[in-house]
Order: sequence, then C-alpha cells, then structure tokens
Amino acid sequence: MKTRKVLALAGVTLLAAGVLAACSGGSATKGEQTFAFTYETDPDNLNYLTTSKAATSNITSNVIDGLLENDRYGNLVPSMAEDWSVSKDGLTYTYKIRQDAKWYTSEGEEYAPVKAQDFVTGLKYATDKKSQALYLVQDSIKGLDDYAKGENKDFSQVGIKALDDQTVQYTLNKPESFWNSKTTMGVLAPVNEEFLNSKGDDFAKATDPSSILYNGPYLLKSLVAKSSVEFAKNPNYWDKDNVHVDKIKLSFWDGQDTSKPAENFKDGSLTAARLYPTNASFAELEKTMKDNIVYTQQDSTTYLVGTNIDRQSYKYTSKTSDEQKTSTKKALLNKDFRQAIAFGLDRTAYASQVNGVSGASKILRNLFVPPTFVQADGKNFGDMVKEKLVTYGDEWKDVNLADAQDGLYNPEKAKAEFAKAKSALQAEGVTFPIHLDMPVDQTATTKVQRVQSFKQSVEETLGTDNVVIDIQQLQKDEVLNITYFAETAAGEDWDISDNVGWSPDFADPSTYLDIIKPSVGENTKTYFGFDSGTDNAAAKKVGLNDYEKLVTEAGNETIDVAKRYDKYATAQAWLTDSALIIPTTSLTGRPILSKMVPFTMPFAFSGNKGTSDPLLYKYLELQDKAVTVDEYQKAQDKWMKEKEESNKKAQEELAKHVK
Repeated sequence: MKTRKVLALAGVTLLAAGVLAACSGGSATKGEQTFAFTYETDPDNLNYLTTSKAATSNITSNVIDGLLENDRYGNLVPSMAEDWSVSKDGLTYTYKIRQDAKWYTSEGEEYAPVKAQDFVTGLKYATDKKSQALYLVQDSIKGLDDYAKGENKDFSQVGIKALDDQTVQYTLNKPESFWNSKTTMGVLAPVNEEFLNSKGDDFAKATDPSSILYNGPYLLKSLVAKSSVEFAKNPNYWDKDNVHVDKIKLSFWDGQDTSKPAENFKDGSLTAARLYPTNASFAELEKTMKDNIVYTQQDSTTYLVGTNIDRQSYKYTSKTSDEQKTSTKKALLNKDFRQAIAFGLDRTAYASQVNGVSGASKILRNLFVPPTFVQADGKNFGDMVKEKLVTYGDEWKDVNLADAQDGLYNPEKAKAEFAKAKSALQAEGVTFPIHLDMPVDQTATTKVQRVQSFKQSVEETLGTDNVVIDIQQLQKDEVLNITYFAETAAGEDWDISDNVGWSPDFADPSTYLDIIKPSVGENTKTYFGFDSGTDNAAAKKVGLNDYEKLVTEAGNETIDVAKRYDKYATAQAWLTDSALIIPTTSLTGRPILSKMVPFTMPFAFSGNKGTSDPLLYKYLELQDKAVTVDEYQKAQDKWMKEKEESNKKAQEELAKHVK
C-alpha cells in the first residue's frame, strides 16, 4: 500500500507526541485564535475512504469523524457513535449514532444528518474502489473478503448493517480485542450516498474543498498546491466546545532553508516550529531561546531504510554495466551482506544530522514495532523480541533494542558479517565494490545530510573497495515518484532508500508486521521492491514466505493476548535478523519552539485520531508566549500521572460494553 502510513521521510513533519494531550500552565490566548504551521507534501486527493497517504489524512482527519476518537490520554471515546456494545463472544459490535451528528458543506451549511447507512455506504464504496486501506478490515468483517474478491457480488451479505437510522452493527470473523481502534481510520468512515452520487468522479478532488462533506471539527477552506492549506472551525460541530482554535493556516515549505521555521516563529508568523540543530544559526538561537527549546516525546512512527531486492528500473543510477546491476541484486539477496549494512550504520551520526549531537539519541529506534508499543505478562514487546532474537546467532547477544539509543551499530560485527557475505558472493561470480543507489530530495538540506552520513559510516566501516553508496540527488517530485508515489514495484527505482516510514493504524503488532506479507502485504513494493501476490522469486529467496507463516500464526491467536504478542515477537525477531528493513528513527523526539499548550491534543500510538501523523487540531489550546522547558516538563509529569489513572479507569469501564 502506498498507503497513508507509508510516510515520506520527514524533514519537518509534525510535532505530535510531545505536544499531545493534558493541560499545562502558561497564559492562554484570547479572542480569535489561529494556528500557523508548515507542511511539505500536497495530497493527490481528499478521498479519506480510499487513500491512506499521510498527505491526505493530515487534512481529512481534521474534517471527518468516524465512530470513535482518542482523548488526550489515549482512551477511545465516543465521536459519531455516542455509545457502543460488543457481544460476549467478541464478534458483534453495535454502535449508536448520535442524533446531533450532521453533514455540512465546505461553507458550513447543513446538508443532512449523519446516519448509520452512511457507514455502510462508506465501506461499500471503499471496497468497490479497492481502497488502499481495505487491508485493515478485509479479513476482519464477515463476508468482506469474498465481496472484495468478487466471489460474492451482494454487499448485503457483508457483516455491516444499518439496523435503523441510528444503529450500525459490524459482525467480525473472529474476535479482535483491538477492533475499536480501527474505527478511527478513514476506511471505516461514513459518506453521504446522495452527495457521493452527485459528485461522481469529482468526489474528493484534492484542490476542491466543496468536493467532500464535513462532519468533523473543521472545514477545509482552501488548498493551493505547494503554497497553502487553510481550515476554519466548523461553527455547528456537535462538540464545538472542544474546538478552541478558530483557524488553521499551513504554509508549504520545501525543507531547504532550515533556519526559516525558527525565524518565522520568532517574527510571529508561525505558532510552532521544528528546529534543526545542524543549521549554522542554531547556536545563536540556543543563546536567545534556550529556555524554550523543547524536545518532544518519541512516537510510534518508525522510519526505515528499505532494500530493493528485485529492482526493475534504472533511470536514476550510477551503475555503468549490467554486471554491476546483477552484482548488487545478488548482494542484497544475501542476509550477511544486509546485516553488514545494518551493523555498519552509525545511527547516532545519522540522527544528529536532524537533532544535533546532543539530541541525536532522542529519536533513535532499533525495531520496526516500537519496543513499548504493547506489553504482556510484565514485559514490553522489545523484551519479548530480544528473547527470540538471541537464538539466531551470537551477533544478537549484546544488542539493546530499547528506544533512544543505538543498540545495533557495531563496526566489528559489520566487518565480520561482510566477510562471510563476500566469500559467498564471490563464489556466485559477484564483482566488488557493490554499488547501492540511494535517492534523496536535493532541496531538503537535512535529508541530504542524512544520506551523506549513511554513506560515510557504511563506506568507512566496510571500505569503498567493498561497498559504495551512490547518492542520487533528485528533485522532490522525482524522489516521490520513484518511492512514495510509485504505483507498482517497477517504478521503485533505487537499491536502498530511507524515504519510507510507517505509523501504526491500530493497537496491535499486526498493524506493522502484516503490511509486508509477500502474498497480500500492501507495502512490499515500497519496502522491498516487489509487488505482493506475485509469487516473487526474490521474496522466496530471502525467506519472506517463512516470515508470513510466523505472522499468520500470530494473527490466528485471538483469545490469549499474551500468546499473541509473543508470537508476533517471534516474527519481529525474524525480521530484525533478516535486515531486510533497517529501522533508524522515530518521527518525534525533536526540538521545537511552540505556543501550543503542552499535552492538550488527543493522544494515541495508532490510528487517525490521536497520533503524530496526522497532527490534529481538535482540543488544541494555544498560549500567547513560547512554552518553556520547565512548563513542558511539569505538564508532562502531570499528564503521565493522569494518563495512568485515566487508562486504568477506561480499562475497567470496558466490561460495561460487553452485552
């Protein structure tokens, strides 16, 4: 899936986890409030039902509400559904739609009530249009897989029913303890059938705010490509008392002048600004605003280096012969070679190109699934993975998989793994050095610095007589077209790429690990350079079929959550050992200047209604002065304590919904 969560590696993307949820001190602003920030990528459409690209959900998640949403402590709370219940066998979920939920035009005029049938219409449309996010629910909702495959053409046989105008019911194939967390995603959102039919092919056009209806806290007022995005508060929104900011103004920024956001914050034209410690002006900024430079918390978005194991296009390459192309392909199919790259990457140096030396560790990540994403039996997910990983070989015995430190960089291990790889590859006729094309947006300064750091550490560790990283500096649109926006694997024109990341859709490890199953995974082209479901020879050779068996076995465990997580840990351990993807950093954990009251936004590690991506404006409060480090820390301490209490209470309340 070129889906929402396949994130183009951010140079400035949003602030999130550290500015999410709970109140702090600081004086609040009075009168009409405007939040001004930046954005980097234009959406290619506004179709929240069919696309899952971050560029779209950054907009639509603020204007479209689903059944539930996240509060500031990460609890799922009513949105379009004012109440819900689940059957004792965990298979039937019934939601009561609130009577004050309405559809509005982009001008704020009431169009129609939001009804249960709108959710049925939305899912049918998403399925008929082969939504990029259909994978989220295709195997979950009874009969949906058969309908999606055309084996049954009667949508009334699918397990979603409008029992009356205010009641929508879903029937699942098997219990999913995390089902409600999926309801925040666009694929399960409602749409008004009359409006949908009236628009036809013009529904959800990227530059036309009037091409969709709105039931959320904001109305999209304008979108000018590579210029600006503007929102206004929906004055008739059912929960308008929790919408504190009146206008949102986002300005396009190409990532080139990394001193600009801070300058714009200081002159008052931005409400918040990402900072770049490697910029020459940062030292002076530290002197004048040291007490206001806040590092946000790490979130659940994981950025990666992908390996193209079946490259088909060579428009952007430094290779000069077919022999070099063949040698690179064979090298990337060799696990020891990939491990050499993984152990040879100095992640601290790589991250310091964004966060500076002192802040580099604050964004480091060593696992695809973050180590604290879920817990069971007193252990977090990372501890479970470590127990499995050490069985793969001595190279894993002393690794630390925790966040915020580099547990994998080890030049000696890299050299040892490369020596094994070189011996085997030479026997296959491979010639050295291996040339690896790595694309980067040439206008984004920090992105260029990152790949240059990658090149330096890998080449220094392994030697340029063995490996050469050929950086392909391209225009932004060129990079997007051969990575993020490539429709098929044939368009993925690179050998290794850090232009990819993943932000989880729901609260279960499967939201990460299912997406790269070779038979049905929606991200195999973006991560590995092959299309899923094609019985790809390269995928077989690297053992991805074995990986799929592990993931499938974990997914089949629906009763015992601890066993389920343990089995997913086994799959994650296999993936880590394979070095097919190399985790590098999280999205947040970066320095900012901000007038956002800390922890007043919704929070969640997954979904569309409380994550680092998209940035949400409902609940957000502003203050008239820049947040101080002391304010932020006090707010964080307060929020953490309140969150623990709130989550415990919410967990106890869950039993009341079982009927």
